[in-house]
Amino acid sequence: MIAALDAFGSDNAPLPEVEGAVQAIKENVCEKILLVGKREVLEKELKKFDYPADRIEIVHAQDVISMDDKASTSVKKKKDSSLVTASRLHKEGLADFMVSAGNTGAVMASSLFTYGRIKNVMRPAIAMVLPTLNRPTLFLDVGANVDCTPEHLVQFAILGRVYSRFFYNREDPEVALLNIGEESSKGNELAKKTYSMLQERNDINFVGNIEGKQLLDGNVDVVVCDGFVGNVMLKTVEGVAMMIMKMLKEQIQKDWLTKIGAFLAMPAFKYLKTKLDHSEYGGALLFGLNGNTIIAHGSSNSTAIMNAIKFGSKIAESGFIEHAVESFMVE
Repeated sequence: MIAALDAFGSDNAPLPEVEGAVQAIKENVCEKILLVGKREVLEKELKKFDYPADRIEIVHAQDVISMDDKASTSVKKKKDSSLVTASRLHKEGLADFMVSAGNTGAVMASSLFTYGRIKNVMRPAIAMVLPTLNRPTLFLDVGANVDCTPEHLVQFAILGRVYSRFFYNREDPEVALLNIGEESSKGNELAKKTYSMLQERNDINFVGNIEGKQLLDGNVDVVVCDGFVGNVMLKTVEGVAMMIMKMLKEQIQKDWLTKIGAFLAMPAFKYLKTKLDHSEYGGALLFGLNGNTIIAHGSSNSTAIMNAIKFGSKIAESGFIEHAVESFMVE
């Protein structure tokens, strides 16, 4: 697998991207990385590391799309940006997938303009796998579409079902709708209409509504919601995770007895940190397009970038796009 990595996307670019690329190559998560951005800057940063030089190639791109740039306008005006160039490399078949920790709107716009939507897919969605108590659960949409119709949510369910079947080998994935109650009568008009439409589908194993308190139990495979609700949910979960770790650290520092207890419980703390740390999950997949785009967190460190590349490699190997295309051929 070959990755096209936007080296000037994250908040602290290009340091996390360069180090993450080196880590990815050393751990053999992909065969080669096309590091896209300003050549002179990237060459200087790469000199700090020891790595197989033939497995990281710099592709020069002079422009940078910042977090403050307007998404669609910047993508059209800055065609020589690291983001647009990385998307183009994937489109041209020089890379199997693209990774960026840049402006989410711009990443979406660049991917949409470059690859186009899968036929019959109305809206692309951002999907994210979150840690749960039971099994991996896919949430979508977590930010691509703040305003959705019931038809959009049904399509998100189809995409989620395909992902769960071919990526996690779930024969008949269970799909739930995020709502304020389990009863079919609960929620706004969008939720009630979507519930009715999902219930009528013979090709979706719809198990009903799921409440916020049940999200991380891991009792379903796919959770569907609009991008506004999904993004609030995602950032709330991230905030709670950071708060839990902060509270644990504060308690550990209180006295010598708690420090001894913390030392004895260190394996459990390390496990909890791994489960709650977003960097361990790398990035989110942009569903519904004729290409594999992985959107990483803007605050990604090198570990997150490396894991985003690892995730992208698995997605490309799974043949998800081909399976998604087949699922929408008769839509």
